[in-house]
Amino acid sequence: MRDYEEVTAFLGEWGRFQRLVFFLLSASIVPNGFNGLSIVFLAGTPEHRCAVPRGANLSGEWRNASIPLELREGRAAPSRCRRYRLAALANFSALGLRPGSDVELGSLEQEPCLDGWEYSRDVYRSTIVTEWNLVCDNDWKGPLSTSLFFVGVLLGSFLSGQLSDKFGRKNVLFATLAMQTGFSFIQVFSTSWEMFSVFFVLVGMGQISNYVAAFVLGTEILGKSIRVLFCTLGVCIFYAFGYMLLPLFAYFIRDWRMLLLALTLPGLLCIPLWWVIPESPRWLISQGRFQEAEDIIRKAAKTNGITAPDVILDPSELQDLNSQKQQTYTILDLMKTRNILTITIMSVILWMIISVGYFGLSLDTPNLHGDVYVNCFLSAVIEVPAYIISWLLLRNLPRRYSMAAALFLGGCVLLFIQLVPSHIRALSILLVMLGKFGITSAFSMVYVYTAELYPTVVRNMGVGASSMASRLGSILSPYFVYLGAYDRFLPYILMGSLTVLSGILTLFLPESYGMPLPDTIEQMLLVKGLEYRPASSSTRASKEEEENPEICKSTAF
Repeated sequence: MRDYEEVTAFLGEWGRFQRLVFFLLSASIVPNGFNGLSIVFLAGTPEHRCAVPRGANLSGEWRNASIPLELREGRAAPSRCRRYRLAALANFSALGLRPGSDVELGSLEQEPCLDGWEYSRDVYRSTIVTEWNLVCDNDWKGPLSTSLFFVGVLLGSFLSGQLSDKFGRKNVLFATLAMQTGFSFIQVFSTSWEMFSVFFVLVGMGQISNYVAAFVLGTEILGKSIRVLFCTLGVCIFYAFGYMLLPLFAYFIRDWRMLLLALTLPGLLCIPLWWVIPESPRWLISQGRFQEAEDIIRKAAKTNGITAPDVILDPSELQDLNSQKQQTYTILDLMKTRNILTITIMSVILWMIISVGYFGLSLDTPNLHGDVYVNCFLSAVIEVPAYIISWLLLRNLPRRYSMAAALFLGGCVLLFIQLVPSHIRALSILLVMLGKFGITSAFSMVYVYTAELYPTVVRNMGVGASSMASRLGSILSPYFVYLGAYDRFLPYILMGSLTVLSGILTLFLPESYGMPLPDTIEQMLLVKGLEYRPASSSTRASKEEEENPEICKSTAF
């Protein structure tokens, strides 16, 4: 009995067909890069102060003095949320008194911004913050919008795998691309913050679902040597390219509605891919649709200039693993033994902290010193070398020490930021980018590392539970950034401390580099320091990372 890899070995690994699938599926990820973090500019908060209506009976001198000063980042600046009581100022103005000399401003009664706000247009012409006044008492709505997007991502993570298993990888890929593009387009016409946020949840669901479908489709079509390259570099670097486009779009389009429209329209470019990207032959075979699968394989052979054998798929010969009776495993099996429970708890903590660090630093770019567009572009560019370095580390060095080194680098430089003198702003930005580099490298490596720690029978569930923790981390990340309103360095101190702690935690995980993948729970590598009963002498599977598609497939969930 032959498996799918043997049946399709005649196609080769890197023919024209495989190159088309690799680059077109990777290209379909590009819109995820600029849509996923578009909230950085859509919800940008410009400098603002209380509006003083033109009808207020104030002299020019009193109008200029109507906003109290407050200490912000070591210097006096106009208050963003308070003003002196206008009725009192009108009386002083009518009496001909002068602010400062005749009237002590510090003793005057203050009031909130009863007439709205005046927003600076130096950086943004309009954002959802200026549209619906998401400042002062309503400033919690900005980070909540971001968190709701990640709630949609969490919901999409639950649904995407089941949908693609039932309806096919290609159908779900294009249906959710349409969902992401369609609901983003509707968002452009939002009439309230509530409407914008509801559709943002749906956009998040569509985004992660098409990401997962493209990921699984690529890993099932591509051969084993190209599969790992697609998982670690293809998808990630094209995502980073999309992220780089975001500040370029935002720089030239300063109105949030037009920016969102410009970020939505590229999704239409994916429509022609329907006639180029095939369905997964593996999925078709699992559904018993052998003729459709064989037609796709013959077309691939023709594209590669290879003569296909007369008979490719013989149902009586092809090994269908799905038809074999196997033991059923549940999420409770992740707590079956002390060892797997410990690995699960450590993985969940690790994924959540890394996710908080990655998305926290990405969302915090508007708060850095300097130009917001340049900072966002640098944050995207730094991901490319991070992905390349992580790929090289995965190929050549132990997982545990590579992960710990990346996390220690990311965490320590974030802790050093508070020590940088305020006048050396370039050094602060450099340290933030180094922190982003370390955390992004760790984020890329943790997928493969986690997949190698879990046995085949519960690998998808193990990585899925960890991925769910990652989504929870992304939901929390906007509020880490929000803490910067109270203390500029507090987000870096928290993210840096947690990242260093996660690096220490990584050192207690077992080393999986060069080890055969475990097939059963009893064959799992053991956490250091745990007491355990001797494992059974079952022979472990000898498949390496590159030879087992489960590693790449599980990273999508």
